[in-house]
Amino acid sequence: MGSDAQLVWGMLFGSIGLGFFIYGKKQRAVVPLIIGVLLFIFPYFISNTYMLIIVGLILVAIPYFVRR
Repeated sequence: MGSDAQLVWGMLFGSIGLGFFIYGKKQRAVVPLIIGVLLFIFPYFISNTYMLIIVGLILVAIPYFVRR
């Protein structure tokens, strides 16, 4: 993590990922479970703050469009 903004955005997306993960586990829903894990992991691999935000918002939006 390079800057404070990346740390804050990473924590925010990680917290949202925890919510998706818990929901997916309790409801036995695959899509929120996988998105939750991805939201935990992806901030470690993206070093640009703007890309971090864009990818995070896309990942957060996926469960609303993909219902399984």
